[in-house]
Amino acid sequence: MTRSPLLLAVSAVMLCFAPAPSVVEYGLPRAKAFPHDPAVGADGIVWYTDQANSYIGRLDPATGKVTDYATPTPASGPHGIVVAPDGGVWYTANFTARLGRLDPASGVIKEFPLPSEARDPHTPLFHRGKVWFTVQGSNLYGVLDPASGAATIYPVPTPRALPYGLVAAPDGMIWMALFGTNQISRIDPADGKLKIFLLPAAGARPRRLIVDAKGIVWYSDYARGKLGRLDPATGQVRDFPSPGGDASRPYGIAAGTDGRIWYDESGTDQMVAFDPATERFETVKIPTPGSVVRNMAVDSSRARLWLALSGVQKLGRIDLK
Repeated sequence: MTRSPLLLAVSAVMLCFAPAPSVVEYGLPRAKAFPHDPAVGADGIVWYTDQANSYIGRLDPATGKVTDYATPTPASGPHGIVVAPDGGVWYTANFTARLGRLDPASGVIKEFPLPSEARDPHTPLFHRGKVWFTVQGSNLYGVLDPASGAATIYPVPTPRALPYGLVAAPDGMIWMALFGTNQISRIDPADGKLKIFLLPAAGARPRRLIVDAKGIVWYSDYARGKLGRLDPATGQVRDFPSPGGDASRPYGIAAGTDGRIWYDESGTDQMVAFDPATERFETVKIPTPGSVVRNMAVDSSRARLWLALSGVQKLGRIDLK
C-alpha cells in the first residue's frame, strides 16, 4: 500500500519536532556520595557503587527512592558493578582485593577474597556463569568461579598497561581496554589467553569500550579526544574526532537501543551520540557541571541509558525512545 503525499508530509513534520534527548538527574541523599558505576536489572532497578562511602546503592526510578547497603569490609571502595542474570549484584571492592555479591531479595552481601596480587579489582563482567574482572594497577585480569570461590589471575604482558574497561562480544569473546597503552586486547574465556590489537596512533589511550552486534569494537580514546572503531576481522582502525575537541576526554561508553554509540565527554559535561550509519554526531548537555560519567548502563527493555554522574553526587537517565 502506498502512502499519500499528505501522510508523508505529516510524518516528516513529526520527525522534525521529535523531542531531543535530555538528561534527567537523580540526586543521591548520602553526603559526599561518589557514584562510580551504574548497573540496571531486568526489573528496571538501578544499582550503583558509592566508592567514597563504601556502599552499594539502589535506585527505584518509579519512586526515586534510594536504599544503601554497606559493604561488609569498611572502606572497601566499591568500583565496578554488574547485575547477573539471576539478579545478583556483583561489584569490585577496589581498595581491598575482593569481589562482592549482593542478594537483592535480602540485601545480604557475600564477599569473595582475591589473591593478594589482585589488590585493586576494577571492572567486573558476568559472563557464562563466572565473574571476569580487570585489575588496573596490578596489571592483571582474572576470573572468579562463584560456585567454588576460586579465582584465576592472568598477567598482562605489556608493562603498565592499566587494564580497564571489560565487555563481552556477541561471539562470546571478551574485550579489554589497556588504558596505559595504545592497545586493545581480546580474551578467550575458554583458557584466558590474550590477543593484543595495536592501535596505530602511539598516543591513543582506550579507556572503556563496547562491541556492537556486528562485532565491531568501539572505544573512548581519552587522551586524544576521539571515538575509536576497531574491526577485529580486518584489523582496521578508524578515528572520529569528538565534537568537544582534543581535550574533551571521552570516558564512559555504551551501545544505545537507538542504534547509536553513546559516550561521555568528561571534559565538556556533555553526552555524545554517534550514528555509525551516517557518521553524524549529536550532543546532549548534562545539566549539572562537573558531572564526569565514568561508566553507564543500558536498560534495553525500557530504552533507557543510565549514567553515573560521579562528580556531582547524582545518577542520570536518558530516554532513547
